Amino acid sequence: MKTGRAGRIKSPGKSQPKSIGSAIQDLAKHLGLEKNLEEYQVITSWQDIVGEQIAKISQAQRMENGVLFVGVSTAPWRAELSMKRIEIMQKINGMLGKNVVKEIRFR
Repeated sequence: MKTGRAGRIKSPGKSQPKSIGSAIQDLAKHLGLEKNLEEYQVITSWQDIVGEQIAKISQAQRMENGVLFVGVSTAPWRAELSMKRIEIMQKINGMLGKNVVKEIRFR
């Protein structure tokens, strides 16, 4: 058997190092936290998803069972965003590569 730095034994067929992001995702999956991590990503990426103008009048507040709750500053904007609900869900789910958000409720 070959030894590496500091006398560590090298494993045959050992894979390449992973990025930190990939390692965190693997750990979250292993711990059963993947869903929570995806939901957190939706909340923290709200401005990137909807753009600066809409982010000024709205805020992603929380996710529960695939439902994203968004606070909106005025009733007219709430109506406007309700009409764009499907488009926003498609952007979110496209960004994540899976259907994390199944519904959006504007309040």
